[in-house]
Amino acid sequence: MDITVVEARDLSEAWFLCVGKAMNEGYTYKIERGSFAGQHRKELGLIVVRIKNPGSRPLVPDVPQGVPPPSTMEYVESYLPYLMTSHRVEGEQYTYGQYLEKQIPEVIKMYKEQGPNTNQAYMTVGDEKSIFLEDPPCLRGIDTRIRDNKLNFIVYFRSWDLWAGFPSNLAAIQLLKEYMASEIGVEDGELVGMSKGLHIYEYAWDLARTTLRM
Repeated sequence: MDITVVEARDLSEAWFLCVGKAMNEGYTYKIERGSFAGQHRKELGLIVVRIKNPGSRPLVPDVPQGVPPPSTMEYVESYLPYLMTSHRVEGEQYTYGQYLEKQIPEVIKMYKEQGPNTNQAYMTVGDEKSIFLEDPPCLRGIDTRIRDNKLNFIVYFRSWDLWAGFPSNLAAIQLLKEYMASEIGVEDGELVGMSKGLHIYEYAWDLARTTLRM
């Protein structure tokens, strides 16, 4: 399995760089199980994306004219309850928030009361029942680290839709990080994303090619 490393200054650049990597270097295969089964996707193996200034605005990509934006801030703001609370709408099997809602204040408390030097401030998504869901959670964990008075996130996705999921996921996670940093009383830091399944579905290949040409 090849390892891809991407370093980006902000969320928008990270998305554009990853789209280029996936289209030019991704492994193409037919999906046998999962979303869009029967169709194809281009996928990178294990990827590590380091984003040095994830708080730089805009948090979502500014795509070329004529290309539908993969996300908007309006959508990201509506997505936040899915990330941070256990509230579910009809048809949802789960939310990330049902796992994270109680862990977020505990991590804040841990850092405020016991200091930054710990490896235990990790928030997990999913449980032993998740494997039996039709679509198990893609985000599986948010690890945290305070260094130089800055809160950094390391997030892992078992499977990650690069075109539409990546920009919305990371923008919302960045807002969560900013909130937690403020509550802890530290500055906002870096964001590192990891996945062994960062991919672009076949329906978005032409959009990706158009984006990369402009």
